[in-house]
Amino acid sequence: MSALHYQAASHSHVGMVRKINEDACLDHTWEGLWAVADGMGGHAAGDYVSSLVMDSLCNLPLFETLDSFAQAVRENLVRVNRKVREETVRRGVAMMGSTVVVLVAHGSQAIGLWAGDSRLYRLREGRIERLSHDHSYVQELQDSGLLNEAEARVHPRGNIVTRAIGVEDHFELQSVALQVQPGDTYLLCSDGLNKTAEDHEIADVLGHDDPYQVVRSLVHLGLTRGAPDNITAVVVKANGRQ
Repeated sequence: MSALHYQAASHSHVGMVRKINEDACLDHTWEGLWAVADGMGGHAAGDYVSSLVMDSLCNLPLFETLDSFAQAVRENLVRVNRKVREETVRRGVAMMGSTVVVLVAHGSQAIGLWAGDSRLYRLREGRIERLSHDHSYVQELQDSGLLNEAEARVHPRGNIVTRAIGVEDHFELQSVALQVQPGDTYLLCSDGLNKTAEDHEIADVLGHDDPYQVVRSLVHLGLTRGAPDNITAVVVKANGRQ
């Protein structure tokens, strides 16, 4: 059996409309940790929270097991949620928050964790699969059969998330356990990408070998569609190594 070797790249862009980039991302391939956060609440709020999320994850120590690593991520982001709630009161603002999606990997095992509508995808043998499930108002409408994917993409309330850091006192990440195979490609992205590009278009780009070129091509794809929101992508490729 060959061991797995991970390669990754990240890229974030303010987009064509917004003045502030409230997205943030993390690529710690050396410890098997990748993340994207999409801040909410406007300048001096959303970007503060997304940066706080990434700074907190950067300071996590190494763990011997994947489960302990994932648990540390959960506990760490619960503390961030508490801090954001306190800061919201201190500043006297209505809301400060951020969605988050995290991928942790150890060998051929990985765990995806998320809250909100930043997404985790996997491309395997040319087939794209969304591994996360949006915590959003339009996703609830889709789950109820009231909206299809195309209608959800342009829904006027498409920016409303139902779970995120800073939204409520109680915070919990949803998670999925993953068996990684050589050749898998994982994408973590803010909704600025998936709301401008369809899944099959994203899959076409993810199929290329170089993660650096892939993330830039994904962001460029969003920019050609007008990029009304910030766009952030982290691409992780799992390669077999003898």
